[in-house]
Amino acid sequence: METTFELSYALDTFYFLVCGALVMWMAAGFAMLEAGLVRAKNTTEILTKNVALYAIACTMYMVCGYSLMYGGDDFSLFLSGITADGATGADEPATYAPSADFFFQVVFVATAMSIVSGAVAERMKLWAFLAFAVVMTGLIYPMEGAWTWGGQSVFGMYTLGDLGFSDFAGSGIVHMAGAAAALAGVLVLGARKGKYTADGKVNAIPGANLPLATLGTFILWMGWFGFNGGSVLATATVESANAVAVVFMNTNAAAAGGLIAALLLARIMFGKADLTMALNGALAGLVAITAEPSTPTPLQATLFGAIGGVLVVFSIVTLDKLKIDDPVGAISVHGVVGLLGLLLVPVTNPLTEDGGSSFSGQLIGALTIFVWVFVTSLVAWLIIKAIIGLRVSEEEEFDGVDMSECGLEAYPDFTGGR
Repeated sequence: METTFELSYALDTFYFLVCGALVMWMAAGFAMLEAGLVRAKNTTEILTKNVALYAIACTMYMVCGYSLMYGGDDFSLFLSGITADGATGADEPATYAPSADFFFQVVFVATAMSIVSGAVAERMKLWAFLAFAVVMTGLIYPMEGAWTWGGQSVFGMYTLGDLGFSDFAGSGIVHMAGAAAALAGVLVLGARKGKYTADGKVNAIPGANLPLATLGTFILWMGWFGFNGGSVLATATVESANAVAVVFMNTNAAAAGGLIAALLLARIMFGKADLTMALNGALAGLVAITAEPSTPTPLQATLFGAIGGVLVVFSIVTLDKLKIDDPVGAISVHGVVGLLGLLLVPVTNPLTEDGGSSFSGQLIGALTIFVWVFVTSLVAWLIIKAIIGLRVSEEEEFDGVDMSECGLEAYPDFTGGR
């Protein structure tokens, strides 16, 4: 019996670590996607933001975020004693190494912060963004995570799980939360110069490297198998192994459905096959299925992804009409479709005595997450703006933030007149 437990423990721990590594690889996907969708003169800065935010997220979540989210008695992992033997002070033995759980959780925090990066691209000061990353990953995300995955009551008033809220892998907890923080930042920051005219015209500002953006999308698509699959939390039994296989299958089906639907709608609306809409359609399908990838049939997963793909195209167009400038479509992909993902959960996983979700519970949970993240992020952005400023000068924006913020050009042979 002991040998069986040890084998199960080892397999589940290894699976956790592999899935965490896949989610970590999504950081590369975000970096490539965003670098491809901004102009060449802003590439170095967006890459610097992505690699730095990952490091900040890992450090802040270790210092205080993990303890805030899961109610640890100690302030940080430096004091709590997660060691190689898995000692945590818990009454019950863990079925996998607690340090593996921390690693899996910390890459989710970084994913939420990566969503913010693309939305505020091409006009925000680097150090203002990194200052916000400290607040987002150390406080804002862990608090809403405590009310959802952490099972804690919201300011002592109610528990979302008791109200029928469910979010399997984070359509709301990770993706909508990141988009809410991004929306607050974009509203404070304002649009890029030349994006909108006084008469309401929207000027397209194409990205510099669509091959890179496409590669980034494929990396995100692959990393999402760890994102959703790892959220099964086990693989050492027949039941959990089957669940993982279903999650992988549905995750892939939803991405495919989202891409096809977005591509077809773009052809109908614009008369052309829009690659950027197709890429965002795939990501929208992935976000839509993330809240519950284990209970739909493959056909349902494909349809859910397709709904996300259609919605993201309309959302991107609508935000432009509202003069909300999001260079990569992050608010639409992760925010609008993140809400869709939450609302789709009761379709295949309704509330029963054994768990599940209700539409009212999903709405209350979504509202709780959005209000908390948006309001606290807005306050944080305004404080940072008052202290060091958020936006680069008009001259720096015109020349590109690479040189003013980083002193380097990403493509020196093709920019700057050389």
